[in-house]
Amino acid sequence: MTAKKAGRFGILEQLLADGFRFMFGNPGTSEEGFLDALSQYPDLRYILTLQESVAVLVADGYARASGRPALVQIHSTPGLGNAIGAIYQAWRGHSPLVVIGGDAGIKYQSMDAQMAGDLVAFARPVTKWSAMVQHPASLLRMVRRAVKIAATPPTGPVYLCLPMDVLDAPLEGEVRPASIPSTRVAPEADFISQAATLLAGAATPMVFVGDGIGFSEAQPELARVAELLGAEVWGLDVGDLLMSYRNPLYQGMAGHMFGSSSFPIFQKGDVNLVCGTYVTPEVFPELDSVFAPGARVIHIDLDAYEIAKNHPVDLGVVADPKLSLGLLADALQSGQSPPQKEAASQRAKAIAEVARQKREQALEQDRALREQVPMGFSRFAEELARVLPEDAVLFDEALTNSPPLTRHLLPHRARHYFMTRGGSLGVGFPGAIGAKLAHPDKTVIGFSGEGGSMYTIQTLWTAARHRIDSKFVLCNNRSYRLLQLNILAYWKEQGIEPRDFPLSFDLSQPDIDFVGLAESLGVSGRRVEQPADVRSAIDQMLSHSGPFLVDVRLEADVHPEMIGVVCGQ
Repeated sequence: MTAKKAGRFGILEQLLADGFRFMFGNPGTSEEGFLDALSQYPDLRYILTLQESVAVLVADGYARASGRPALVQIHSTPGLGNAIGAIYQAWRGHSPLVVIGGDAGIKYQSMDAQMAGDLVAFARPVTKWSAMVQHPASLLRMVRRAVKIAATPPTGPVYLCLPMDVLDAPLEGEVRPASIPSTRVAPEADFISQAATLLAGAATPMVFVGDGIGFSEAQPELARVAELLGAEVWGLDVGDLLMSYRNPLYQGMAGHMFGSSSFPIFQKGDVNLVCGTYVTPEVFPELDSVFAPGARVIHIDLDAYEIAKNHPVDLGVVADPKLSLGLLADALQSGQSPPQKEAASQRAKAIAEVARQKREQALEQDRALREQVPMGFSRFAEELARVLPEDAVLFDEALTNSPPLTRHLLPHRARHYFMTRGGSLGVGFPGAIGAKLAHPDKTVIGFSGEGGSMYTIQTLWTAARHRIDSKFVLCNNRSYRLLQLNILAYWKEQGIEPRDFPLSFDLSQPDIDFVGLAESLGVSGRRVEQPADVRSAIDQMLSHSGPFLVDVRLEADVHPEMIGVVCGQ
């Protein structure tokens, strides 16, 4: 009688059957046998990272760029603890990640031994689903369930704990691909009719969107609805490209940090269309109603929880954004009266003119700073835009330097431009590695600040080890610049006179040699401090075979002379 193969082999065959070709991970003792078996399955490539959060963030970049679930392998209790912040980021951003973690074994759980912990409970608050396989007969079934839950919209990360003794036991069950249900559900005709009538009759229609647009690939339908209405389009909960920056109707993000910043935008509309997001995702949101008195609100989302979560909705439907917006566009096109079409056209022209003026003013300010030393990031963005391939993929964690980056590069292709989301730092460089694995034939650049990059700087080693040809740009103002800007808003709110920023926001001393650090991790690099050197550094980065880092030294509000002088600093 032929002996049955162990579960550790069966789970790898199951993962291959579900289409996984990369496993992003960091190994531990309780995963030794499982990872030893991996050598027999060359079609599943292991991408080694030096810390669990990096594995999660690389997988997040891969999932977002490929549109497919990504597989993450982490260690037991300490490993899951390291990964929690990155999993939270994926959870807030609805990334379809299948996170598998090790455990010493079911037979040891009553011992309260080293590394014991309630792993399922640890992961539950930041995942769609969290579970542990309790018996070999459930192993493949639960893996398929994990894949199905992660990949079914609204997508998100799941955690599945795999005890070592379960993986070592004889395999029970058969390998077959997981079943992913379709959520391409269209609204009833009556909903579309009511929504179209409200929007067509609006004096100031407004559109608010989030990553549900990207997940359903509804970018063309969104643009069509906006153009038929002559409406401003604002992003609320955005990590992916939802509308081309070349379209003057797209206004960018309504806000991220303070509800007081987005409140005037919400007050504009008499009819508001919300799709693929919730209202509102700021860190400090408005507690009272954000919409103008008497304004009507239409909300379309695949996640029923998000509809009317914080603010009342007049028409709400759980449906696919792509199908819904397509039907809505058809209804608008056929149902708008001639005066309504003319009003929409005039609104679109007025919005475009205001956008043109704002952009020209910003570019004029950039031109005035072209030769400034220390530099502003607009000079680098301008030079990069001249030579960057049209189909390049960008992972943008530039944060305070994102405005000049997008102003010059004008992202316009879906799954070619990604932003940080969920409040996590350190996403930009790992995200670029994941995106490059999803798009090996394209130029991929990750942008980060010096503060954010230090959360995951060891990701450069992974790029070098696996010869992943991502490029990395460091926006180096030697500070937590976003915190400096945010405390200005806090001082204003509290009636506090501005003063020197807290030294805890200042990273200038000791100065970090990022090029030396990159080279120690196997990645070539170059520092740029003079405007005249920007273009040659960009050319060197783009022509270099292999990963490459450019450290762009920028203007900063820092005081290295005070570090160590002020007590406690």
